Amino acid sequence: MFNSRRFFVFLLDVSLIFIAYTLAYLLRFDLSLANGGVVHYSPTIYVVIVVKSLVFICSRLYRSLWRYASLNDAIEILKQVTLASLLVLVVMFLFEQRDHVSRAIFLIDWVLLLGLMMASRLAGRVYRECFIPSSRSNGPISLIVGAGEAGNMLMKELLKQQNPPYSVIGFIDDDSSKWGMRLHNVPIMGGTELLNEMVAKHNVVKVIIALPSAPAGVIRSIVNSCKLAGVRFKTLPGLSDIINNKVSVSQIKDVEVEDLLGREPVQLDEVLIQGYLAGKRVLVSGAGGSIGSEICRQVARFSPGRILLLDNCEPAMYNIERELTKAFPELVVVPVIADLRSSESVTALFEVFLPEVVFHAAAYKHVPLMEFNPAEAVSNNIGGTRILADAAHHFGAHDFVMVSTDKAVNPTNVMGASKRGAEIYVQALASRSRTKFTTVRFGNVLGSSGSVIPLFKEQIKSGGPLTVTHRDVVRYFMTIPEATQLVLQSACIGVSGDIFVLNMGDPVRIVDLAEELIRLSGFVPYEDIDISFTGLRPGEKLFEELLIDGEGVKVTKHEKIMVHAPVSMDYDATEAAVTALIGSARKFDLDELLSLLKKLVPEFVPTYHFAGAAPVAFQLLRPDLHLDR
Repeated sequence: MFNSRRFFVFLLDVSLIFIAYTLAYLLRFDLSLANGGVVHYSPTIYVVIVVKSLVFICSRLYRSLWRYASLNDAIEILKQVTLASLLVLVVMFLFEQRDHVSRAIFLIDWVLLLGLMMASRLAGRVYRECFIPSSRSNGPISLIVGAGEAGNMLMKELLKQQNPPYSVIGFIDDDSSKWGMRLHNVPIMGGTELLNEMVAKHNVVKVIIALPSAPAGVIRSIVNSCKLAGVRFKTLPGLSDIINNKVSVSQIKDVEVEDLLGREPVQLDEVLIQGYLAGKRVLVSGAGGSIGSEICRQVARFSPGRILLLDNCEPAMYNIERELTKAFPELVVVPVIADLRSSESVTALFEVFLPEVVFHAAAYKHVPLMEFNPAEAVSNNIGGTRILADAAHHFGAHDFVMVSTDKAVNPTNVMGASKRGAEIYVQALASRSRTKFTTVRFGNVLGSSGSVIPLFKEQIKSGGPLTVTHRDVVRYFMTIPEATQLVLQSACIGVSGDIFVLNMGDPVRIVDLAEELIRLSGFVPYEDIDISFTGLRPGEKLFEELLIDGEGVKVTKHEKIMVHAPVSMDYDATEAAVTALIGSARKFDLDELLSLLKKLVPEFVPTYHFAGAAPVAFQLLRPDLHLDR
């Protein structure tokens, strides 16, 4: 049980037990045991040492490191000393030693032992942090912006290291009540308006932004100040990642464009989600994709009975299955490689596992690619959705949640039209099923596969230029965790047939995004790295919409989620239209397919503009369209 270090600590505590009890008697009898005190002292000292030693051995007192002594250790000492003192009194009474018991002595002994044990633990930490110079760093002179909890955690971790990577000479914080004070003996120098002055005065090389939950506007302002001061800057990981132990507070990273576009953290009703998912059999289609894999991570937090991963991409499936089994070893994870368009595979999956909650995130989503492959877009996005939704209905799943896109609103491309067609089918099926069918619609997701930011980073790495389709193109953006958390929250509210729309905030100009990313990479836009405008690609809009004309929208109890009132759909007519559409996709009859798609989605109006003739492959695939030359 004990190694040499723990045994030494135990012997020290036994000594402290003896010292505290002896001092208590001396204080009680005016620093002398001659006046009868020894008569009471001798028979009780052995009981005190034995009982308290046994209590300490059985406790958790010897599982903590002194160098990291904290408030929790002090509370543990308080509990064990109190328990030990009470047990001594009990033993005294049981062995009829009432005449030897003095309440004053035991009270004094409790106070002394508590103080001595706490002081012994604290002494090691105080000595290490105040007198041992090993925590001094030869790293670059640095400032920390933010003297709050994150800054405190960061400084504590740096002090624990033998050779910290940063030599922190001060904090900057806009809370004036902190100015002139010290945090871990490091001064808080003033507000962010003094950043330039402090950088010049102290030859600061790096600034660490310790504000993981600050609004994007605040981060942008600090980053701009750092640029003006000509100093390098870094930031901490997101607060949610720190809380969930995904990363350490000391894992300082470069400021990313996601930090500058960041949004307020999502406030989830975790009790509601826990009740919704705990113990349930959950199926996630597209589990290897950007959204699907994050849904898996979020669902796993709420203790489902098992999670079924459905995807047809083997490498992606391997990665998410391996990640989940490592992060959640108690969770039953079932990886299923299958094509969503195979009704036999989907039916077999439902027959064996009977999923209760289905999150449908599988889809073809790249707009230009689907313009060249309309049959695949329809057969996967509409046909696959129908097969999965029908299985959920037939086998009595409790909930079916479909992930959709803002490109389904007044679509000008096949991908958007196919997602709108899937929405229509799900709403139609909801009108006749006991399964609750809902849809969640949102815009672009930062960092997802095929998104613009990874492309821009790759282009910067190769020296540019960054390619932007149009100077005025704007898009809504969300982070992957925010989008998926709101998907889970949406699943818990509303009624069958609802389409939920997430509050995407303000749209962002893509050219502004490109310029900011160039600056964050240490270059000057249009000088070091150029930006070229290539023109809108087939099916793309200058801006995306979240609402279709005539859709009534209502607020929900969550501030970031709105809902469309359920729309009455004729299931038989919808099912017949979808069947005919899938049939044309299987035949690769593209004229008929596009005609039927327009009938199913009346608001689908494709518009294409080419500088010259349309590509030959595009003309072969889309012979029905009159293209502007």
